[in-house]
Formats: sequence, structure tokens, C-alpha cells
Amino acid sequence: MYLVSLALEYAAPFFLVTSPLTSYADQILSIHRSKNSAGFSLDIPLIMLIASVLKVFYWFGEYYSLALLAQAVIMIGVQAVLLKVALDNRPSPGGKNSLEHAPFSGESDNGMARPYEFWQWRNAKPYWMSLAYFVAALSFIHLTPISESESYIALLGYVGLAVEATLPVPQILANHRTRSCKGFRLSVLAAWIIGDTMKMSYFFFSEETIPWAFRICGMFQCACDFYLGFQYWMYTRGPYRAAGSSNNHQQGEAWGHEEKDIRMT
Repeated sequence: MYLVSLALEYAAPFFLVTSPLTSYADQILSIHRSKNSAGFSLDIPLIMLIASVLKVFYWFGEYYSLALLAQAVIMIGVQAVLLKVALDNRPSPGGKNSLEHAPFSGESDNGMARPYEFWQWRNAKPYWMSLAYFVAALSFIHLTPISESESYIALLGYVGLAVEATLPVPQILANHRTRSCKGFRLSVLAAWIIGDTMKMSYFFFSEETIPWAFRICGMFQCACDFYLGFQYWMYTRGPYRAAGSSNNHQQGEAWGHEEKDIRMT
């Protein structure tokens, strides 16, 4: 019991604070070394930046655990670097290194483009300007009486954490559509499950202030990871293991390689 208490007090917060670096450093280095971000979705930094910025502003109303605040701040820095490296090394449109049907791509399967080509711009400046406007808008609201509303504070928390929690969903949908987990490594899945298990233990048993927004969204994210584990068994050892070998093999590879290093544990 003493060891469990010690782990929750020291090991879990250390893991949470360092998880942005351990989860995304290899992806940054890989893109930098290859000089090519083909297969990497620019929406990943978008999702994590929005979620992390919202969590930082959420702290000013909820004053939750400092370890979780530090994690959000470090995540902003890591994702900003990842976005910069990915933008600097984007492949030419239609080139041999471009990857079609990547997760969160600019066009859906029915050919419908995003409004105003949001987050699919060719120049780097609009990306940073849109993030700056987002932070400026939240900062302005923070200076008004609205920021003192409990409903507004709760909204910040639930929206930010819900955005982050839905990150595994595209991988689940891709596996289901292709009936395959090709390219999705078992070691990565194990790391996700172990990491979320530790995180949930911290959320429910730590003596730090952990709002229910973290717990609810964390449970959803943890459930998604365990369902991914079920999918992995079903498509590699279960009744559907043979179906994925001839069904959209390349698409399964694309989704798996992108997701394996870019999600926060």
C-alpha cells in the first residue's frame, strides 16, 4: 500500500509532466531527419494545441493539479515545435511522397472540402495567426466578468478535455472500416493502455485536486484504448484476422503509421 501511495505521489505526476516529450519527440526527430512529413496529419497539432490551451485557461478557474497544468503547458510547446517541423517539411501536392486519405485529410471520402480550406493552407502564416487569434480571444474573455462564471469555467474544461479524448476515435474507425490493424504496433497499444491506466489511477486516488472533467474524459479515452486492444485481437487473432489482409491494406498502413507516434499517452 505504501508503494502504491508513493507511486501516485511521485511517479504518476512525473509521468504526466514528461509524457508530451516521450510521446512526440520521436515524431519530431523523424520528420526533421527525413525532411518529409508525408503521412503525418497537421490536425494532430491542431487538436492537441486547442485542447491544451483550453486546459491552461481552465486552470485559472478550477486550480486543479499543478502536474496537469505543467503537462498542458509543455504540450503546447511540444506541439508548436511539431507543427513548425511538419509545415517546414510538407511534401509537394501530388508528389510521389504525398499520402492520400490520411486521417483528418482536407477532403472527406465524398469529396467535400473543408470550409475556407481550414488548416489546409499552403502558407505557414495562417496557421500561426489562427492560433494567435484563438489565444487572444480566450485572453480577452478572461479579462471580462464572463471568466468568473462557473458555467464558463466548466465549459472550458469539458470542451478541452473532450477534444483531446476523441483523438483515438479516427484510428478505431479506420480499423473497423479496413477490418485490419496493419501498421498499428502492439507495443504502442500497450504503452497507451499502461499510460492511461496510470493516469486513471492518479485521477481517482491522488490527493491532488482533480476535477471530474478530467476523470470523465479520461475514462472515455481509456475505454477507447481498451477497445483498440479488442480490435487488435479481433483483426490479428480473432474471427476477422484474415479479412484485413486483402481489404484496403494501404489505407490501414497509412492510418497506423501516423497514429503510432503522435498521440499523447
